[in-house]
Amino acid sequence: MNKKYLMTPGPTPVPEDIRLEMAKPIIHHRTKEYQAIFKEATEGLKKIFKTSNDLFTFTSSGTGAMEASIVNVLSAGDKIIVVRGGKFGERFGDIAKAYGVEVVPIDVEWGTGPDPEIIRDALKKNPGVKAVYTTLCETSTATVFNIKAIGEVVRAIDALFVVDAISGLGADEFENDKWAVDIAVCGSQKGLMIPPGLAFCSVSEKAWKAVETSRLPKFYFNFKKYKKAWLDADTPFTSAITLVIGLKKAIERINAQGIDSVIAEHGSQARAFREACKAIGLTVFSKSPSSGVTGVNTPAGMNADDLIKLLKTEFGVTFAPGQEHLKGKIFRCAHMGGIDREHTIEAIKALEMALSKSGHKFTIGAGVVAAEKIL
Repeated sequence: MNKKYLMTPGPTPVPEDIRLEMAKPIIHHRTKEYQAIFKEATEGLKKIFKTSNDLFTFTSSGTGAMEASIVNVLSAGDKIIVVRGGKFGERFGDIAKAYGVEVVPIDVEWGTGPDPEIIRDALKKNPGVKAVYTTLCETSTATVFNIKAIGEVVRAIDALFVVDAISGLGADEFENDKWAVDIAVCGSQKGLMIPPGLAFCSVSEKAWKAVETSRLPKFYFNFKKYKKAWLDADTPFTSAITLVIGLKKAIERINAQGIDSVIAEHGSQARAFREACKAIGLTVFSKSPSSGVTGVNTPAGMNADDLIKLLKTEFGVTFAPGQEHLKGKIFRCAHMGGIDREHTIEAIKALEMALSKSGHKFTIGAGVVAAEKIL
């Protein structure tokens, strides 16, 4: 049977030792045994976030944590700034509007990062803003934002700084506390290399003050309930036991190597893939490319979705398509989580074969050679 390679920016491949850990017999979650596992996983995850803040785990997709970051610190009629540079930046705004929060959008061209000075200007024009919401890696455009610089702007005022780190954590550089991030949200199926189903929120002391004045409705995603449960290293509702067991194993792997080393490794794979694309006549979509995922423009006259279908059906490699107006124009290849050197090289080989079969002219093997020089 031919080996298949999952190169999507979530879910990412789950390494065998983590899969085996999750295959062990189920245990009950209201036990000392599980609580010890959950506590160790949470404390280990703080090292990856680089935070000493509270960190809560929800049984949900990452969007649940995004919703939690809104309903716990805001009230109806509050005003927030939302940076919209892709589909997931837009999601923050959509959730906020559903709860009656006023959104001041900062729209940036897809594939570019926001200029921090634009955010500074927006804050001056809107002195009553309660929070600034943005993304670390905008997955839909494979673009990394300068969170450190934006954090410097926001830390000078009373507004909260909220970051969607769902597809960036563990691949792109991220310093939760040093960069003055008040709430960071993440999901399990990206850089943390386990299946979908867990979401996380880090919560700063500054954010806790906002929790006390928030008047938006909340039940399942209530930070106060999770804070109280954490006193017993527990969650207020049923945990995704198997996923948490897998999370503990994944975090052990990451922290044994060191998060900075893991980020550097993903960065190397991303550079190798981009150089390979350049060598075979392709161009990268983003002007600020992420180390977790690369968006690539297809050659003129070639539909990206057709190329993706060919790669999957004939060569066993799954890339992700473009979204919204980028559909059919770009494909996306991930470099995060369980994706390693073998995945990267095999994906480049398959891409070369699929492009050649589709009529694209280039020197066969040039992509692999370019990548090998980096890897």
